[in-house]
Amino acid sequence: MSEPSRLWGENLTLAYDQSVISRDLGISIPDNSFTVIVGPNACGKSTLLRALSRMLKPSQGAVHLDGRLISSYPSKEVARRLGLLPQSSIAPDGITVADLVARGRYPHQRFLKQWSRSDEQVITEAMDATGVTDLAGRMVDELSGGQRQRVWLAMVLAQQTPLLLLDEPTTYLDIAHQMDVLDLCAELHHERSYTLVAVLHDLNHACRYATHLIVMKEGQVAAEGDPAEIVTEQLVEEVFGLPVRVIPDPETGTPLIVPADRGGRIARRTAAAPRPAAEEVGRRSA
Repeated sequence: MSEPSRLWGENLTLAYDQSVISRDLGISIPDNSFTVIVGPNACGKSTLLRALSRMLKPSQGAVHLDGRLISSYPSKEVARRLGLLPQSSIAPDGITVADLVARGRYPHQRFLKQWSRSDEQVITEAMDATGVTDLAGRMVDELSGGQRQRVWLAMVLAQQTPLLLLDEPTTYLDIAHQMDVLDLCAELHHERSYTLVAVLHDLNHACRYATHLIVMKEGQVAAEGDPAEIVTEQLVEEVFGLPVRVIPDPETGTPLIVPADRGGRIARRTAAAPRPAAEEVGRRSA
């Protein structure tokens, strides 16, 4: 584990009831990084994110935020310092997009200061950034899965926290909208100095966007660092059990993971496809 930063955990044992997911886990999120957590299913990625956001209390160890135990802050204060987009979010019945995004301003409301023009501006900017402005008057429960995901992201942006934790933010999105969301995350990191932590399943997306990659296996950190320095064919096979080739992405130069053709199945399938003989093609043309 590197030196403590704004958000870090030490000696973490994370469990659900009696089922231990991680034991003696140490983690530090580099400040002003776009950190991506990857790993096989059930390796502890989302569990770690829940612990870092105070959604899950460690059985042992502690999470620290801005120099204090995260458990020592009032809930509203945590929400002013750290925003979370969970894996599954449920909106109240009959709520509009604009009203849901506006709830991101709740941590900034006080008894004597309820609503301001500044709040309106923040909400407008959050909806513009996520492309949901045209949906403002729609009911959230009428939207597609991809639209709802972007609305939830807008709500988190409206919190205006310097730390954003995103659990599978590209879920339900088609490839174009996946790239839109990740491009937005990269912009928040590069141009606005946000610290982001995201759980992703797509290794190529992780390598393309992450400035700091955390690879998990069986509840522990198998490797971490710059994707260009740690992602190798050996690491991917050891962690995911998948033979691959790692080549430079022709667009970005970042690692590009290409799964091996295990057993030549793809070649056999292609070879098995019947091809018309030249004379048959001639007869059809005639």
